[in-house]
Amino acid sequence: MRVNFTVNGRPQEADDVWEGESLLYVLRERMGLPGSKNACEQGECGSCTVRLDGVPVCSCLVAAGQVEGREVVTVEGLAEFAKERTEHGSCGTGACGGTSLDAAKKWQARPGQDSQTGEGVELSPIQQAFIDAGAVQCGFCTPGLLIAADELLERQSDPSDQDIREALSGNLCRCTGYEKILDAVRLAAARQGEAV
Repeated sequence: MRVNFTVNGRPQEADDVWEGESLLYVLRERMGLPGSKNACEQGECGSCTVRLDGVPVCSCLVAAGQVEGREVVTVEGLAEFAKERTEHGSCGTGACGGTSLDAAKKWQARPGQDSQTGEGVELSPIQQAFIDAGAVQCGFCTPGLLIAADELLERQSDPSDQDIREALSGNLCRCTGYEKILDAVRLAAARQGEAV
């Protein structure tokens, strides 16, 4: 089958997709977007997390055919997605419950910036906070954690530690004790609060 969907603001088409093929496989192998990691293939680790119509999902559990006509944001497009959201005044203040489907459909990568690789784009606040807080070790879990944390900060501008733990509970990190990751989310939330 042929699947038409939008990835990081760009219309994409995947041909010869078989029924059991996962969104993760299509993103990594057909679209050349290796940011979402292939680890457990059972939706247990969160390393393959992407946003599907604004909602974080484990792409290993989503059949490619389910994304027909839908919007996908991977870690490669996270910075531009977050920037677009900020510029259009949606969320970040706790005033809304996430990106609306209509708003997600209007998001597009800008010319000259590569949402395929993430190159040429200023990092999103959560990406920068992960670097500044030292929350990245081997990096395997980082893409999924970034997607989940970004969605949390879109919904809640000042999350409690319990909110952060709950939002990231589907993401496993095998290198850290999670403290630096929690610090990074707190830092991004603090910076987001200062910017408002």
